[in-house]
Amino acid sequence: MSDIETRTIRRVSRRLIPFLIVCYFIAYLDRVNVGFASLTMNRDLGISATAYGLGAGLFFLTYFIFELPSNLALEKFGARRWIARIMMSWGLLSGGMAFIGGETSFYIMRLLLGAAEAGFFPGIIFYLTLWYPAAYRARIVSLFMVAIPLSSLIGAPISGALLELDGLLGLKGWQWLYIIEALPALILSVATFFYLTDRPSSATWLAPDERAWLEERLAAEKAEREAASAGKAAGGHLSREIFNPRVLSIAMIYFGAVALLYGFSFFLPQIIKAFGLSNLQTGFVTVIPYAVGTVGMLWWGRRSDATGERRYHLAIALGLASFGTIAAAFLPDPTLKMALFSCAAFGIFAALPIVWTLPTETLSGAAAAGAIAVVNSVGNLSGFVAPFVVGAIKDRTGDFTYGLVAISAAGLLGIVLVLRLRTQAERAGGAGRLRAAE
Repeated sequence: MSDIETRTIRRVSRRLIPFLIVCYFIAYLDRVNVGFASLTMNRDLGISATAYGLGAGLFFLTYFIFELPSNLALEKFGARRWIARIMMSWGLLSGGMAFIGGETSFYIMRLLLGAAEAGFFPGIIFYLTLWYPAAYRARIVSLFMVAIPLSSLIGAPISGALLELDGLLGLKGWQWLYIIEALPALILSVATFFYLTDRPSSATWLAPDERAWLEERLAAEKAEREAASAGKAAGGHLSREIFNPRVLSIAMIYFGAVALLYGFSFFLPQIIKAFGLSNLQTGFVTVIPYAVGTVGMLWWGRRSDATGERRYHLAIALGLASFGTIAAAFLPDPTLKMALFSCAAFGIFAALPIVWTLPTETLSGAAAAGAIAVVNSVGNLSGFVAPFVVGAIKDRTGDFTYGLVAISAAGLLGIVLVLRLRTQAERAGGAGRLRAAE
């Protein structure tokens, strides 16, 4: 690795990654803090497990609808303006969750929150492709996505403590949770507008030789991808590039990973509290799987980059996530259950960043932005399905066992698709080599 490469990547990372981690930390916390609010909110408002699961999942319905247009708008208008707009919108609506009065208003606010946040995560993934060569993307996405387990690692004890504010100024603890945890998004929306730089060509904080190296390296990779796709029948047609079978397969793989993630995140506090713990104790015990997941995300993503291998890393991670969740579902002992949930968390969080190395292997520009949005929006439909399924099964059976088994099945399907994905790529590569020989 040359000195200019080392200096440039280090400077870009120091400038962008800590800030983006904080932004996504707040985004994810505002998305899933409903899991902790449910510990008292459901009882106060008379919300059943089925209604709670439906409301938690409705976020992803509007998230799905607005994902692709939002991500294409980011590519058109620039990350700085669009991400700031997203953060302001979701901050206001997340705080507004404090004033719901029952199931109907719960549903409406979750729908609005999903529409507001649509485009943020895939927009950041696309934004990172504008700054990092392909060889760095799994570890960089891992660093960015570490905000997911960190939001629960740090946020769970805070959320548990905020529930203890019950009665302060006439508000319930869950209302204080929504209000206080929404404030950072509003502050960061302003900071985003002034801090982020849209593209390397505008990065005055890079030295001229660093900026030139980065632009040249990224342009070379883009040209290579475009040359590789020049012979496709689609002829670069945007809709065909975005909705090709490879992109749709990746979307379904992500569907399985996200089903495990949100089935896990939205109900884990309720499962742990059923051990006989207080709200505050639940917050601290919930930290354990997320701490393990943080390690898994960072180490496994770096290992995948170091070896250059994606398929088996992703399949192994999904296997740990699925089998850990199934085993935890059937074991009654709290200690063993938490150990297996920790194993599942390792797999869930290790899988997520590796998925995001796949869409940009063959696409760039607007096609890459659109493909990332398709993967994220289709994958996140499981964020609608999984909580509803788990909640409905909980109401029907009285516990979470078979709901956890149901979401694990989606992860197992993801493993099958991962293994098939490489076969498709090899066939495409073989066909390309045959054409070259002719």
